[in-house]
Amino acid sequence: MNVLIVYAHPEPRSLNGSLKTFTVDRLTQRGHDVRVADLYAMRWKPTIDADDFPARAPDGPLDLEADSQQAYATGTQPPDVAAQQADLRWADAVIFQFPLWWYSMPAILKGWVERVYAYGFAYGVGEHSDRHWGDRFGEGIFQGKRALLVVTAGGWDSHYGERGVNGPMEDLLFPITRGILHYPGFEVLPSFVVYRAKKMDEARFARIREELGKRLDGLWTEEPIAYRKQNGGDYEIPALTLKPGLEEVGGSGFRLHVRQRV
Repeated sequence: MNVLIVYAHPEPRSLNGSLKTFTVDRLTQRGHDVRVADLYAMRWKPTIDADDFPARAPDGPLDLEADSQQAYATGTQPPDVAAQQADLRWADAVIFQFPLWWYSMPAILKGWVERVYAYGFAYGVGEHSDRHWGDRFGEGIFQGKRALLVVTAGGWDSHYGERGVNGPMEDLLFPITRGILHYPGFEVLPSFVVYRAKKMDEARFARIREELGKRLDGLWTEEPIAYRKQNGGDYEIPALTLKPGLEEVGGSGFRLHVRQRV
């Protein structure tokens, strides 16, 4: 299988760097083809702006959606963006690895999403077809592909629990797992999170490698998060609100959009 790793950490000698190296080795040893987008090493341009659309009319206002659509459709995107889109098409699974900074992904990774997810490529597909409000949330170009987040955090796991001071980790990552990944069709696996990232010794690192190795071995067999599909019948159209009676007992917020497995 083909695996793309989108990696965002500025220090190769960090815990993240070691985990990335382990991931590449593990997947390669299992016979998979691996490509790595090391965003800091690539000096990835993190901002989307008019320079991303060289063919646009210079005297008109910048319209990120329309200009993105035109650049993608006419093949006038910057080469770095087009190359990442090609790698996404090639991949059967994508691993996004990053440290949790200020409750989210590093800015360079968010910028990768904003530039690579062009209109007509990762979103907007089918918006004007007969499908309900487009092919998204479980459908779209990445349907049939899998995605996994590998995240490091400085706090304890209890800090990110249901009653933890930071809130549940699943909620913090929901805009990424549901919004960035499931929206264009990925099957999203439960995230692999390393807590207390700076409190690491050889014994603990060995345990983490073992746990991560098992998750990597199950990349194509593990059950994905059971996100509800937009066009699967659970939502009122066109309001796109969950139909009454489908919520789980005590469910609210983000949990409403995840089916409980029986």
